Order: sequence, then C-alpha cells, then structure tokens
Amino acid sequence: MAPGLLAAAAAVLAAVASLATHVAVNCPVQPVPSPPPPPTPPPNNLLQVTNRPERKILVARPLFLPIRAQAGEAGGRGAGRAGGRVRGRGGGRRAVYTATRDGWLQRMHPNNGSWERWRFVGGTGLLGITPSADGTMLVCDADKGLLRVGEEGVTLLASEVEGSTIRFADAAIEASDGTVYFSDASTRFGFDRWFHDFVEASATGRLLRYDPRSGETSVVLDRLGFANGVALPRDEAFVVVCESTRFRCMKVWLKGEKVGTAETFVDLPGSPDNIRLGSDGHFWIAVLQLRSPWLDFISRWTFTKRVVASFPGLLEWSKGTAKGAMVAQVSEDGNIVRVLDDAEGKVINFVTSVTEFNGDIFLGSLSANFVGKLSLAQVAQQEQGAASS
Repeated sequence: MAPGLLAAAAAVLAAVASLATHVAVNCPVQPVPSPPPPPTPPPNNLLQVTNRPERKILVARPLFLPIRAQAGEAGGRGAGRAGGRVRGRGGGRRAVYTATRDGWLQRMHPNNGSWERWRFVGGTGLLGITPSADGTMLVCDADKGLLRVGEEGVTLLASEVEGSTIRFADAAIEASDGTVYFSDASTRFGFDRWFHDFVEASATGRLLRYDPRSGETSVVLDRLGFANGVALPRDEAFVVVCESTRFRCMKVWLKGEKVGTAETFVDLPGSPDNIRLGSDGHFWIAVLQLRSPWLDFISRWTFTKRVVASFPGLLEWSKGTAKGAMVAQVSEDGNIVRVLDDAEGKVINFVTSVTEFNGDIFLGSLSANFVGKLSLAQVAQQEQGAASS
C-alpha cells in the first residue's frame, strides 16, 4: 500500500478510535431501540389562524385550567396540564390559569383577557396544575414533586413513592373522591434533560396515585415511555396517561370488570403531551411533532443515539430540527375526531398544551412566550370550506 494511503487509513482509524473513546466516556444515555415513528396525516394548517396576543407572558409549559368557582375560591374540579372538567358550584366566575417560567401561577380574566399573578410557587419546574375541591391548587413541580398551593402557602404532598424519588412530576388530575393521579415522566432524567429521555427511550415513566386520606403515594402503572398528561373521563371509569415516546395514550380501568387492567386508549400521529377533557366529553391532546429527517435517522439505531447524545451541542441542535404543531380531539372511546396542525410552525410551534374554554381552545408551547387562542367555530368553518372545495 502506498505511504499516502497508509497515512490516510491510520488517520481514519485514529479518528474512529477517538470517537469511540469519547462516546464511551461521555455518553449520558443508555439507549434502546425506539418504536418506529407513526405516519402523519396530510397537513391542514388550521392552527395557523391562532391569535397571538400583543401582551406576552413567560410561559414555561403553558398549563391551562378553566374552572368555575365561588368568589375567592379555586372551586370545582378541572384539569391543569393534564385533563379534567369544568364543574360549577354556585354562580362564581370562570378563569384560565397557567404556570410560568418565573415560578408564578397566573390567572386570565375572562372579561378582558388580561393576566394577573395569582400565587407565587417559585422554581423553574412548574408543570401540571389542577384545582382541588378544597379550594387549593395541585401543582406538579418537576423538581420537587406534587404540591398543594393555597392561601396558607405551598405544601409538599409527595416527593417519593415506594422508596424511590419522584424525579419528574409532570401532570395531575383529581378524582371526585379526592384521589390525585399524577405522572412521573422519567426516573432517569429531570425536566432540564427531558430530551435525553426521548433519545434514550428506556420507558421508566410512571403513573402514580396520591391518597389524601392516608398521605400515601403508590404506583398505578410503570414502565411508561415518558409518562406525560393525565386525564379522567366524565364517569371516571378509567384514567388516561400519555406515553410520549410510544406515540400513544394508555388507560387504566378504575371501575367495572376490568378494574386494575391497562390497555391502549389511542395511538396518535406524534408524541402526546397534555391531555384535557372538553365540554362535550371528548379529549383534547397536544401532540408534539418530534420529527425531522435527521431525528428519524438517529432514532433508528442505538449507536447513532449514543454518538449524538455524547455531544451536547449536537444534541441541542438535533432537538431544534423538529418543527410544527399539532393537536388532536379524541372521543371517550379512543377514536380520533379531528386533527389540527401548523405543519411548519409558522404561527405556533411545539404545542405542549391545549384547553377548550368557552368555544375556544387555548394553546401553549415550551418554545413560545405567548398563549394562543383559536375559535372552534372558525375551525369548523374552515373545515366545511375545505370539504366543499
């Protein structure tokens, strides 16, 4: 072999050895094969008519909460970032709540759409919020666990379960008997490293149950692929939990002959995040579009996952290649009713939460500093126009 070829071969081998050593020493994930990504429906871009308000707020993971309450109370039951319902008690007012990056729970006034700081919780990991029947708010703090927030201040309800730390409290919903169902997205990574869990795909998420009578927390379902949004149907016959890395929602039966058993609720054209019960009994689900040719490529093999995860800059760039927003409306029996999207994320991108309220849906995103609002009547008109054309 010519000296030049020998030198080139030696350089290649040295580079490969250097890369292998770097990956072996610095790889932060223990990846397993990812499920094949689901097919996506043709884009309709119906989310591109979303209104963007002039006044913007620092939304962390916008977690919306419509409630009807008596004056001065967070009464009734509803849902935060997960799912729930609006239940009236008296002729009180309605409001929409969100958690923000600066540690506040903020409330939107329904009359003029203005926002006010309602309660300060602190930290940067506020995720799912849901009202409790006692007038307080239940909050999932990714760093601390399940919290109760009210006039008396902030109380930690659950930070561990069956001897293990709740590492990534994500979403919660309260049942009529006071039981709180909430998700622990990952036992491997916290909120600041959520994308590592997506790349690793090791399915360490859990659906948890907090019993306010005993103060004990237990595991309802484990080995979930990034356990995310949580919701209850109107009759509370089952509880739904989203599995983001497996592109589906699971349900666990709480009543009937199947009580205690789990099964697939719905398969989705993307990664489900927040799920929330609508006024008609259908669920609204924010569906992340963690897709791009590059992400699909590196997700095929554990080796490519290891290489990309070993370079923080490359991992962050890879996350940024995902574009688009999508929400799905799903019936109580798990059938997809409609899908709305902004295929290229031109108006709103990376929608993580969707809540129906007074004929509108409110949209939030990890990558936006505004709360989007979309009229369902306007969506219906556009759908009719598309069908007749």
